[in-house]
Formats: sequence, C-alpha cells, structure tokens
Amino acid sequence: LNNPQLSPCANEIWVAGGLYTGGLPALHTGTAIYGGFTGTETNLASRDWIAHPTVLDGAGARLTDVDITVRGGKITAITKATAKAPAGKLIDLRGSKTLMPGLIDAHSHLTWYFNAQGRYHTNADGETAEQGLAAAVANAHATLMAGFTTVQSPGSPEDIKVREMVEAQGNGPRILTSLQALQNGDTTRLRSLVQQRKQQGADLIKLFASASIRDGGKQSLTAEQVATVCGEARKQGLRTIVHAHSAESMRTVIEAGCDQIEHGVFATQAELDLMASKGTWFDPQCSLVFRNYLDNRAKYDGIGNYNEAGFAAMEKAIPMAAEVIRKAWNTKGLRMTYGTDAVAGAHGRNAEDLVCRVQSAGEPPMHALVSATSVTAQSMGLGDKIGRIAVGMEADIIALDGDPLTDITAVRKVAFVMRSGRVRQ
Repeated sequence: LNNPQLSPCANEIWVAGGLYTGGLPALHTGTAIYGGFTGTETNLASRDWIAHPTVLDGAGARLTDVDITVRGGKITAITKATAKAPAGKLIDLRGSKTLMPGLIDAHSHLTWYFNAQGRYHTNADGETAEQGLAAAVANAHATLMAGFTTVQSPGSPEDIKVREMVEAQGNGPRILTSLQALQNGDTTRLRSLVQQRKQQGADLIKLFASASIRDGGKQSLTAEQVATVCGEARKQGLRTIVHAHSAESMRTVIEAGCDQIEHGVFATQAELDLMASKGTWFDPQCSLVFRNYLDNRAKYDGIGNYNEAGFAAMEKAIPMAAEVIRKAWNTKGLRMTYGTDAVAGAHGRNAEDLVCRVQSAGEPPMHALVSATSVTAQSMGLGDKIGRIAVGMEADIIALDGDPLTDITAVRKVAFVMRSGRVRQ
C-alpha cells in the first residue's frame, strides 16, 4: 500500500480511512463529487484521496481507521489507516459520513414508469419503445444515485436493452433479470418457457404462484406446475423467485424446492419456520410498494385491478407486511433478503423499506443493512463478488451522511456512489 516503487495506475484507488481513487471518471455532470474529483479515462497518473473513518463492511462489522485500496474495479487491500495522504486531490468523506457496500434491491421493476399523460404506462397508451427505454434508464439512474449498485428485475422482456444501455452509459446499477415472468400453462408449456428464458439470456426465472394482493393473493398454480418450473430451472442452472402471498401458495412453493419467495403478506409462523428449515430465501416488502401505489393512486386508478377494492387491500396490507417482517427477522435460520418491488413512482426511494423495517418492524439496523448487502448478494449467487467491503470484492461502495446504526434515515442521504471502482456520484 505504501510502497514508493508502485507506479501510477489508472485503475488504482486508495481509500485512506475510506477511499482513494485514481484516473476514474465522474460519469455525470452536475453530480456532487466531494473534494473536486476531476479524473478522466486518459489521465492515467491522476490520484484522488477520499478520506473516511467509519466503515460498515456489509457482514455485520464496523471498521474504523482503515485504508482501502481499489485496483481494477476490485478491493485489493484493507489496512490500518496512515496519517499521510498520497499526492492528489482530497475527496473528503471524513466527519459524520459512513462508508458501506453498495445496497442491493432484489425486486425492482425498472421498466415501470408514468407516461406523458401522468398515468401508469401500459402497452395501449401509445408510448414508443424508445420512450419506454429512456424512462427505464432514468429509473436506473435514480436507483443508482440512491445508493443501489445492484438490482434484480423480475421482470420484463425489455430488461436486456435497458441493461445494455445502462452499461454503455455507466449511469445505473448492475442489473439481473428474469425477463418476462411465467404465470400459467400446462407443465409442457411451462417447461418450454423456462428453456426459452434461458436461451434469451435470463439470469433467473420469475413465477407467479398466487394472485396479486389486490385480488386476494390466493394460490393460482397447482403443486405440479410449480414443481415443474422450479425443477426445470434448476436443470438449466437458473434460480427461481416466486410470487406467493397466501400461506397455502407459500407452502406449495417451499415444498417444490423453489429458491425464493416474494411478498408473503399472509405468511404465518408455520411458513416462516418451514422456509428456515428448507433453506428457502424470503423477500418480503415492508411499505414502499403499498404506500407508493396509494400516494400515486390517481396515476394507477382504473387500470386493471387498480380499483377501489385493490387500493383498500393494499392499505390493509401495510401493517400486516410489517408484522410478517417482525416475525421473519426473529425466526431462527430464516434467510431474509431485501427487495422493494419498486414500481413507477418508487425508483430512487428504494431505501424506504430499510427505514420501515427498522422503525415499523423493529429490525435491528445492522441486521437490516446486512440483509440489503451481503445476504441479498448471497441470494443472487453473487456473495463472493458484491455486498461486502472485503479484499477481492467488487468496489461497489457508497457513503451516507450520518450513521444508519443510530439513525436509519441516514440511508436516505447518499453522498457518494462508486460502482465497480468508478465514481458515479
């Protein structure tokens, strides 16, 4: 770390008590890069030092007075802090800021947006594919600026194009996608659809095993159908995440050996215990998705099941969802991920469920933050790549104004974003 013989490297970042960046671009004009970050791709000898005293490592530890070296987009060393900064410009994150891994949202619908008429976009509203792509990329950018460096979209056939544009422009999170979700069909058809998604480039399979919360959440597929999808996905090397609200549908999904359950608003302790015993991941939502629908009712009202009964069901679900999460984090051995089900109107506010989980469900702040970093990374099969501040991990790093362990609302105050070693904010 302090070897004077080391030559300047465009991809090397040193985090002194925090982070040092070298030769990496601020990819967006107008964003707040503290300390005057000015590195460019061609400025190979540039050095910028980001000083930082407090680090949450994403695995439950709090580190102080450490230096973090980043090279080639990865964390290459974590050592005791040195008092002397290397030559270069100071990006000062000292004081009241907290450094931690980039947050991860396991359930975000980037392609959902409000159209030019201020209504929820549908295929029948006349919007072009180009407009939809631009809106999705804007949603991705808002999500990254909120500190989320990885999201999972379950899913949309447009996700591949969105991902390609985000990666080309460098203005959004890492995106995993299921492409279009599976909802019905006989076992032959469902097996074929799984194979098709694999060929189309899906990272996982999304399946609906119950109705929407707005329609009561009852089981919508047979045990044979669910087992067929999850079994075929396993053969294809794909994970399965399954929409299931009712206790009955959850039990069917768990017994079928599917990887993860989404939502579970009507879960009882029996289902939570069964998930824990079977190793099923659980991805409940606390309040953002419900409150977002209610706050934006005029933009959804009258479209499909967004009606009086549907909105009443979502309002009723808010305290139920918080209570399920309270039971879930108290259930020994249950692996609970972090997914918000962010839809039109919610992108960029993905951290709200962290606030809800702590304030409304009583979850300890560190437990919630670990869930939204290393635990969710593990659920995606990326636990050895993202979600932790550790040597060998991707340099997905954010800084918050304040300490989320003492005030969870600090997750709303993102001051710095780095994804794969590049400063984005």
